[in-house]
Amino acid sequence: MPEKMQNDMETVIWGGRCLIPGEGLITADIICAGGRIVEVRRGGSMGSGGLDASGCLVLPGIVDIHGDAFERQIMPRPKTMFPLDIAMLETDRQLAANGVTTAYHGITVSWEPGLRSLEEASRIIEALDSLEPRLRTDHRLHIRWETFALDEMAEVEALFKRAKKPLLAFNDHTTPSIAGSRADIKIRSAAERAMIDVEHYWRLLHGVAERAGEVAAAIRRMAAAAASDGVSMLSHDDYLPEGRSAFRDMGVRIAEFPMNSLTLDAAAAAGDVVVLGAPNVVRGGSHNGAIGAEQAIRQEKCSVLASDYYYPAPLQAVIALEQRGALPLEKAWDMISQAPAAACGLTDRGRIEKGLRADLVILPETGSAPVATLVAGSCVYRAY
Repeated sequence: MPEKMQNDMETVIWGGRCLIPGEGLITADIICAGGRIVEVRRGGSMGSGGLDASGCLVLPGIVDIHGDAFERQIMPRPKTMFPLDIAMLETDRQLAANGVTTAYHGITVSWEPGLRSLEEASRIIEALDSLEPRLRTDHRLHIRWETFALDEMAEVEALFKRAKKPLLAFNDHTTPSIAGSRADIKIRSAAERAMIDVEHYWRLLHGVAERAGEVAAAIRRMAAAAASDGVSMLSHDDYLPEGRSAFRDMGVRIAEFPMNSLTLDAAAAAGDVVVLGAPNVVRGGSHNGAIGAEQAIRQEKCSVLASDYYYPAPLQAVIALEQRGALPLEKAWDMISQAPAAACGLTDRGRIEKGLRADLVILPETGSAPVATLVAGSCVYRAY
């Protein structure tokens, strides 16, 4: 494990080409102290000590607006749960190794039992809080509230008071299930995640369906509570422009994973922050037949890329976009640093600038994996 630098000591990252707002990639030394960038010395120098970044790019740390790969650390096989401290510490290591310095964990609060229940969400949050002194990266909450989870609303609203403001996403995987439009394999997967058999799952689903008339008012209440506490909000998997418009009218300005071109186009035209999956870019298409992220990026209809279910994806997506001629690295990197930070209301990161947090990724000019990751000036990952 690399030793962390002391935040109160000056650290110099020298000799690299740094991504500076308005200037692009320029040679500079970055001086950090107290967890902040205290100087960007343009022109650079032949330094000694500190971190030698010669032959490397120095980039703002990745801000991941939505990642749920931690669920595979908790439940790597169906109905097989691992201790949360093991799971979240391993997640933390993966984040640091892939240049993610701020991670919003997509923690679902559903009516389902098991992995996505309120009880398990509370346990995950408690584990993150207790582990914070040992975590290398900045872990935050992206609360995925299933809109049929009506009895769990008060507990979700209480999370809005946290010092580290969470994100709130409005999820509705229930309506497609009620309508029978979700494939049998997804229902089986949901039952396994809930740690019950399929017949039991269907009985619970039919009980939840009886309360469908309460959902619209619940959404309005939750959106008002989040807005009152300054919580940024997302709508998830929007199928129709009208649905996205209704969320926008409630102050939900982030459209996460719109499901078709019609909804994507409407969201982009309205000036919404549009989040798509970085794995979609890396793989050259969606794993579930949704719209292609790279095409949306080429059409300037995507603002932010998220790791979604695979932590290496944001960095690898940026590299792929540059290699395929879709975007220069400078613009592509904004989609995983500055743009998500702004969408989340984080004004202290996402750029290399005096006074901001020293969250940085050092990447070889011709490489595809970080040689070092710094969080608040501490070196939390070093490849060698």
